Amino acid sequence: MSALRRSSLGTMSYHDLCCFCAGGGKLPPMLATMQRLLTSRWHRFLSSSSPPVDTNLRRMVLHIVASGVGSLDDMVAALDRSGIVPTPAFVNEVIDACSSQTGVSNSSSSRRLLRFFSWCQQRQRPQEQYGDDVVNRAIRAFAKMKDLTAMGIAIGHLQKEGRSVALETFALVTDTLVRAGEEEKAVRLLGSLEKARLLQDHHGNDGVVGGACSGILIVVHALCARGNPGMARGVVWRHRRELLSAGGEATRIIYQSLLHGWCIRGNAREVRRVMDQMKSLGFRPSLSSYNDLLLCICNRNVKFNPSALIPEATNLMTEMRTAGFPPTTVSFNILLSSLSRVRRIKEAYRILYLMRQGEAGCHPDWASYHIVVRLMYLSGRFVRGNRVVDEMLEAGLLPNVHFYQSLVELLCALDQVDHALQMFERMKKYCGQGNGPTYDLLMAKISRCRRSSKLQDHEKHHRDGTKIGTRESLSRRRATQLNVYSMGGLFSISNCRSMH
Repeated sequence: MSALRRSSLGTMSYHDLCCFCAGGGKLPPMLATMQRLLTSRWHRFLSSSSPPVDTNLRRMVLHIVASGVGSLDDMVAALDRSGIVPTPAFVNEVIDACSSQTGVSNSSSSRRLLRFFSWCQQRQRPQEQYGDDVVNRAIRAFAKMKDLTAMGIAIGHLQKEGRSVALETFALVTDTLVRAGEEEKAVRLLGSLEKARLLQDHHGNDGVVGGACSGILIVVHALCARGNPGMARGVVWRHRRELLSAGGEATRIIYQSLLHGWCIRGNAREVRRVMDQMKSLGFRPSLSSYNDLLLCICNRNVKFNPSALIPEATNLMTEMRTAGFPPTTVSFNILLSSLSRVRRIKEAYRILYLMRQGEAGCHPDWASYHIVVRLMYLSGRFVRGNRVVDEMLEAGLLPNVHFYQSLVELLCALDQVDHALQMFERMKKYCGQGNGPTYDLLMAKISRCRRSSKLQDHEKHHRDGTKIGTRESLSRRRATQLNVYSMGGLFSISNCRSMH
């Protein structure tokens, strides 16, 4: 009996078991148990997700969508012939491949991705509906490709299906629209998503401040970062009830964004007004806010009143110390950069000296030295600039490769090859790596200088030869004239003698 069972187990398949049971046969207990196990596993396999996509087929489809040739209809026909089942994991893989594509233009790649995504939505199975993460990933890919049309189509489909929009997706879409000059579209998108309650905050994934304020803060920050605080103030006014219900943290972030926006705009009066409102509400401006105001004041004075750079910057730094935010190296670098733009060498070197002595409350970094040395090179003080670099190295401050590369490029542009070679020697001594591009630049500059010097020498010799040839021709012409005159004189004298 055991041998019969073993032979039955070894020869009967699942199809044989089903036919045997359908014919009314009675199975032994072991075979009956095996039938139940196989039946349950088969049904689970049928009800499970699609089988994994073959590797070669996946590569072929990726090539068709990401870097294929032909029209969009040709791409759809090729996808239909492939017979592939677009699973969510495979769709995400295609989206990532298209968003990172560099060989094809962004518009062509984005349109092919949009057509592929619509094709996948038409052929998705009822039990495999794509989740919100797949749709959000596609929208982020369109935003990275800067295809506003494809991004708008995908967002429209998302709104029709009532899917939620992740905060990351909304932030990227808003930033793309604002950078493209479509600020009104970004504001309208916020209003439509808030009205339909499709932002992910409303589905239990609250942000830092919670509620509807996350989308408002994203739009305000994007508008202010691009220098449009007026429209951002309008958004804040329209959503003032949500901001008031969110608490003080949202208000503080809003005021800091508005202050940053007015600084980018260059309106120091509005910056002061926002700062006074912050102080009246009990919020202290941060160090970054003071640095933004310092940059705004310096830019204004560079354009209209360079003589007021030092006095107004000193007054603001005194105010910063009173408020508990002493100026840092970044603050002084802002002032040094502004002084460099108006070629104030003595004032810039004086500030660097005070920072080195510790009288400014902070010490200079390599960016501070770079600003001053570059200013000295531009004004023709090459020896003094090299001395400042040596002082920086003696103080133990070792800059990176970019410090030396930028100075070598500047010296080559100013036709100071000897000083550029000295700077390159310092670079090799203290950095020791990344010298290839700088070496190529120096060799190209030296070869150009040699060609120009040879050309100048050739022109000089040509001019000298021309002068010599001219002098010789003049002397010969004069000699010929003298001979003619002398011969004429002799001829006249001989004629006179013959007549006599």
